[in-house]
Amino acid sequence: MSFSDGRLSMDLDPLERGPQDACGVFGVWAPGEEVSKLTYFGLYALQHRGQESAGIATSDGERIVVYKDMGLVSQVFNEATLDSLRGHLAIGHCRYSTTGSPVWENAQPTFYTAREGVWRSATTAI
Repeated sequence: MSFSDGRLSMDLDPLERGPQDACGVFGVWAPGEEVSKLTYFGLYALQHRGQESAGIATSDGERIVVYKDMGLVSQVFNEATLDSLRGHLAIGHCRYSTTGSPVWENAQPTFYTAREGVWRSATTAI
């Protein structure tokens, strides 16, 4: 349900918990730039939104590379890791655990193959 001011209601589905806003998400589309480093600095600035894990997915439009791990943004990434994340678009996530266990499998972003065989990247702030 939308309100006139564009905000979503917490009553989207009475059987589900409404939208949560505890994690940090940062995206970049910048052809010709080092998007992994821009995303790193964006996540670093959003670190207060989640300190459990951090991850970045980059893409050149044909392939997706994801790196994620447990810990603070500055602990998860180093220069070599950021250099390996190439492409012109990126999405980063720092997690605050509102549901699920504090384990690597819950770190984001994550990706999967859709039924059509197309790679999809999924980052949620839940």
